[in-house]
Amino acid sequence: MGQFYKSIHGALLLVGFCTIPLFAQTVAPHATSVAPITVKVVVVAMFEPGEDTGDVSGEYQMWVEREHLDKIIPVPAGYHHVRMNKDGVLGMLTGVATAKAAASVMALGLDPRFDLSKAYWVIAGIGGGDPADVSLGSAVWASHVIDGDIGYEIDAREIPADWTTGFVPLRKAKPYEQPVKPQLDGELYTLNPDLVAWAFDLTRNTQLADTAQIRTYRARYAGFPNAVKPPFVTVGDTMSSGTFWHGSRFDEWANEWTRYYTGGKGNFMIAAMEDSGTMQALTFLNQAGRADLNRVLVLRTVSNYDREAPGTTPAESLESMVHGKFAAYIESLEAAQVVGDKVVRDIVEHWSEREKMIPHISQKE
Repeated sequence: MGQFYKSIHGALLLVGFCTIPLFAQTVAPHATSVAPITVKVVVVAMFEPGEDTGDVSGEYQMWVEREHLDKIIPVPAGYHHVRMNKDGVLGMLTGVATAKAAASVMALGLDPRFDLSKAYWVIAGIGGGDPADVSLGSAVWASHVIDGDIGYEIDAREIPADWTTGFVPLRKAKPYEQPVKPQLDGELYTLNPDLVAWAFDLTRNTQLADTAQIRTYRARYAGFPNAVKPPFVTVGDTMSSGTFWHGSRFDEWANEWTRYYTGGKGNFMIAAMEDSGTMQALTFLNQAGRADLNRVLVLRTVSNYDREAPGTTPAESLESMVHGKFAAYIESLEAAQVVGDKVVRDIVEHWSEREKMIPHISQKE
């Protein structure tokens, strides 16, 4: 036993004497004089059903192939590796729903290998559109992102008779109770209105895919004038929720929830599952000087309507989509890339100006 204690004591002394050198050897490999990579645009996509290239496309694949995002850079703390091209465009895949989106964006934003301080963020994906406002294959630049998860909820079978919904704003006792909290905490994100207006003006006349299939499908929404139009580019608001909700009652809730948090200024047009998570991460990164919230754009394109067609039920409508069989799946993916890439190309091609000054309509070339 004495020999054992002597051995332990000797080992401890050795560790004690070696503490400083060992620590230096541990941290030294992380020290680097290599300048971080300047990123001009971050394209944020949310899902990809297979590989990044060469198979059935998700939100990411068209960007990878058409923007030639050929350089793969591992980001171990994120959902997926990122890709870059020679022009300084970085593409990332967050994974589905708010939690993965927030974690993945934060992982990229805190990675010291990248300089994102002047980068523009183009969050581009598909979603469920309100037939009162948009048609299949249309593209919506978001003025606001509203969080549809933060709040209280009572089961729909138990809500009071005079309530229109079982959703209640946090720290309120009934739906849409006034006044709205003076200090919101993630319920609402407002995009830079000058940048949004510029992006819309740049892309408003973009020709979007209109096929026989989506023309037939949208004809089912007679009574909704905007729903039966050919696809178009517009500006509206997006609702972000980790739950894929569907049906006319939820559509009514989303519109009212949006009006509530925007003081009547907003107009809900399209639902998605990640944007509030992405915006929360970017808000924190902005606080740390790692991103610029004034350089963020959210683009959502209409793959399906968020409610059932007249004469059908929400359950029937949802059943048709549960395996990703959205009425305008490919057309909406195409719209997200084609519309979003007009902005990406402009920023890259005019980087000497865009780096210093955020574009707005009066300086559009």
